[in-house]
Amino acid sequence: MKKNIRTVVKSGFAIFALAFMVSSCSSDDGSVFDTPIDEEQDDTDEETVATLIINDSDSSGDILFAEASGEVSTTVPGRIIYTSTSNQKRLYITQNVSGSGEMPFNNFNIEGKDLTQALKGDGSVDLDGDTQKAIDFTFELPVPDIDNGEIVYHFWTTTGKGDFRDANKRLALGVGTITVKVGNGVNAAAEVRSFTDVKLFAPAADGTTESFFSLLDGTVYKINKGPEFRAFWDFGYYYTTEAYFASTATYDESFGFDVEGLKPGASEENAASETLNETYFQLSTTNGTGFDGITLSGDLDFVSQSTLQTTGVLAVGDVIEFVDNYGKKGLIKITEIQAGFDNDDYIVFDVKIQP
Repeated sequence: MKKNIRTVVKSGFAIFALAFMVSSCSSDDGSVFDTPIDEEQDDTDEETVATLIINDSDSSGDILFAEASGEVSTTVPGRIIYTSTSNQKRLYITQNVSGSGEMPFNNFNIEGKDLTQALKGDGSVDLDGDTQKAIDFTFELPVPDIDNGEIVYHFWTTTGKGDFRDANKRLALGVGTITVKVGNGVNAAAEVRSFTDVKLFAPAADGTTESFFSLLDGTVYKINKGPEFRAFWDFGYYYTTEAYFASTATYDESFGFDVEGLKPGASEENAASETLNETYFQLSTTNGTGFDGITLSGDLDFVSQSTLQTTGVLAVGDVIEFVDNYGKKGLIKITEIQAGFDNDDYIVFDVKIQP
């Protein structure tokens, strides 16, 4: 079925394609792309591809927003042409389905080729090599199974390791936006994102226990997992004589012991400018029944940011309010604690957070 596509801002010059071929798996040192070859775009194409153009030396033809309409279970082509006078080392892409929240997007094909082989550990696209100042990709953007609403894709490049939740971190070019509309294009009221039965273990000094949690996707992490995932860690669990949560930024100080891998080593990429996520906590007056009744994003608007990045002593039945590093509000309900600081001791909890 034909897809209707339109670019919101028209450019005043001819567009040339840079053909990239994936040549090898990603690494921190090598290039995954061959040198680009100029090829004039075929103006006789039946449909116009939703295209983003950013050129940091001449912004007169920039296109930052494009729109398309698509049918469920099909794909819509989306093209980005980013030209920079500085090095673009990584490409970050997020997908937001029906206002449910921006999530890392890395399950795609580019010009009929599997680009997942060119991914860094955090899911960004590795642009290292001699093509990094000029990229031209056409993606096959999937249309999920929704009746009505928008699928919003964001694209930006960075000069180093970035952050899917903070496009300004080492930003090179962007953010460009392609919006795909389905049905009437109107999103339903945004629901909270929920994570149930999350289990974190008391920390080991060598970072080998699953002691840290990501509010992005509900994943639990071992701190020795590696520097690629550091931007995903939001808070951790520790036990001294009682149970506590602490933000990643204050974890070592709060716990009183250094956990290996939490802070970057001197040889790591961007080590000198690395930051750790801050999360702010306070005990809520909301009880477990109130927690269970929260369904919409707006139901969490009452949460305010405290000044504390460490909780008080945690007990089963507590409901903790939090605001994360990116301004999202949420609640944590403690459901089980196996007290102790051995590596098989743990805490279990549920989370509700704004998308």
